[in-house]
Amino acid sequence: MGEFVTLEATAGVGTIRLHRPPLNALNRVLQRELRTAAEDASERSDVRAVVVYGGEKVFAAGADIKEMIDSGYAEALAGQRNLAAALDAVAAIPKPTVAAVTGYALGGGLELALCCDHRIAGDNVRVGLPEVLLGVIPGGGGTQRLARLVGPARAKDLIYTGRYVDATEAREMGLVDRVVGADEVHARAVEWAGQFATGPAVALAAAKAAIDGGLDGDLDSGLRLEGQLFAGLFTTEDQKTGMRSFVENGPGKAVFDGK
Repeated sequence: MGEFVTLEATAGVGTIRLHRPPLNALNRVLQRELRTAAEDASERSDVRAVVVYGGEKVFAAGADIKEMIDSGYAEALAGQRNLAAALDAVAAIPKPTVAAVTGYALGGGLELALCCDHRIAGDNVRVGLPEVLLGVIPGGGGTQRLARLVGPARAKDLIYTGRYVDATEAREMGLVDRVVGADEVHARAVEWAGQFATGPAVALAAAKAAIDGGLDGDLDSGLRLEGQLFAGLFTTEDQKTGMRSFVENGPGKAVFDGK
């Protein structure tokens, strides 16, 4: 249990909850706690899918500018590495992850949401990467993850201008996957994550590794990675369970142990 970040699990769904009022600014302590929570979520057997949530009013409004305003090169590089380590730990969770986005998700806050597999947003959200308006650029993966998600042209528009995007535009460009009422965000995120709570955990992890790993290289490398991960799943109990159930009972009726 951290000062600003907690991880709680219910029925196989873990919720990483940010709580640093008023705006969940990602200061150094929160970054460390976020990394720890993400690593715990990766390891815990009672967590099969993960929701990242900032509360009913705001997801996260970015880094704590007061901590970095007087930094030089060495301090800025160290700070960037700490932030990147926290966000990378979220991206590396080998389980389905969903960002439950309410209110503002700006700068590092949006970069955190980009680390998740799926994003459900409230109809009142405002998202963006306004770092250029501070004389810098995104440093927590925004230039890379956003461009991979929405394409380089749209990413450049958002990063060059620093403008905020509302829920409608965010959905249209694929920056978020679903828009719901502001008071429904967390429940819908838990519902999405819950469908994987009794799923084939090893296969889901392999699917995530294949997709994410394949995006880092060329098509041939991605196809080789997929083939290796596919074959490796034939050493799992879930593969035997799933295929036997299909043969005996038809599709979609297997009960997996996640092993």
